[in-house]
Amino acid sequence: MANSKKNRAKKSSTPLPPPPIANDDEDDLMNDLLSQLENADKNVQAESAKILDDMHLNEQAEQLEKNSKASAKDRFKARQARKAAALAQAYSPDDPAAQAVLERAAKEEADGIEQMCKELNVVMHQVNPDGHCLFSALADQFAILGIVPPEQANYTTIRAAAANYILTHPDDFLPFLPAIENSDNCGLMTPQQFQAYCDSVRSTALWGGEPEIQALSRAFNVSIHVIQGEKPSIVAHEPNGPFGNPGQVARLSYHRRMYGLGEHYNSLRPQVKQAI
Repeated sequence: MANSKKNRAKKSSTPLPPPPIANDDEDDLMNDLLSQLENADKNVQAESAKILDDMHLNEQAEQLEKNSKASAKDRFKARQARKAAALAQAYSPDDPAAQAVLERAAKEEADGIEQMCKELNVVMHQVNPDGHCLFSALADQFAILGIVPPEQANYTTIRAAAANYILTHPDDFLPFLPAIENSDNCGLMTPQQFQAYCDSVRSTALWGGEPEIQALSRAFNVSIHVIQGEKPSIVAHEPNGPFGNPGQVARLSYHRRMYGLGEHYNSLRPQVKQAI
């Protein structure tokens, strides 16, 4: 009996490798936990961040990336896992030395963005880093430009607009979305997978990126310019055809290192001159 207990203790002290992100249930759990980070209750935020940390998302992403035969779906999952891990870190106590490194890198990036803001005469409006930042930032911009009524200027409205546009223009977006493994649709998502992706854009904390920005540029017929700390300094997304609102540009800042996150967007508001 003593030897048996000793063997069990020895086995339990051996760290096990983290499991890969292997099924939709774990993806759903990750999205649910990300949504909980929005909760006003700090205890809920901390607990959700802890569970995300315990999922060893960076290690899972590394395993997926090391696989030479990784599918496009696996590579997409790896990117999402790293973003989720970074966001969880932002809501968890940080190691001071690691935080100092992140802050230096973020400052270098911020300096480049600040210089562009001065040239464009805009100021940065901070958006909550909750997985909805792209949509919240564009909601702020569209309200400023008078494109969306203030009472509708929220990420829920903008997510729905992006999802609806992508869903109704599959030929424009399918080639640029992550292919699903074992798809029989010429390497593209199946109709069911495409529907699921659009549903995720609409109703989860799935990060928005290039496809969603382009969709919103076309849906609202407005130019969207993204300012970043690397070259090119401005990435322009233009709607097809003549502009419906000449001169109107929605401006965002794109951060790779803000708060230690993999990706983050803020809204760039026009500089308001103070009366003398």
